Amino acid sequence: QVQVVESGGGLVQAGGSLRLACADSGRTVSSYDMGWFRQAPGKEREFVAAITWSGGTTYYSDSVQGRFTISRDNAQNAVYLQMNNLKPEDTAVYYCAARTRGGSYYNSESYDYWGQGTQVTVSP
Repeated sequence: QVQVVESGGGLVQAGGSLRLACADSGRTVSSYDMGWFRQAPGKEREFVAAITWSGGTTYYSDSVQGRFTISRDNAQNAVYLQMNNLKPEDTAVYYCAARTRGGSYYNSESYDYWGQGTQVTVSP
């Protein structure tokens, strides 16, 4: 069974940085377009960033554009999310997933193989 695993979350002060990683033991991450989503308590899951299989095109939500950078290393079967200038409103559980279906990069319904998530907490 395919399972991706997110790592790198933690507690950081506002203005700080974290780097999240997403990997799996098979070839899922290196075989698909990949996306990062997040879910804060009491809120719906929302799109954060996505990257095409080749890494040639990236997509970002307006709220993270200019602060977050998504990248990938297909040789390592991994996708990363570099998060800079973090804000308290970035606090959420962050998930990665593979875009296995057609449709919008921004829509979670286009994705499958969700991980368990990694908690990011940003203190004021």
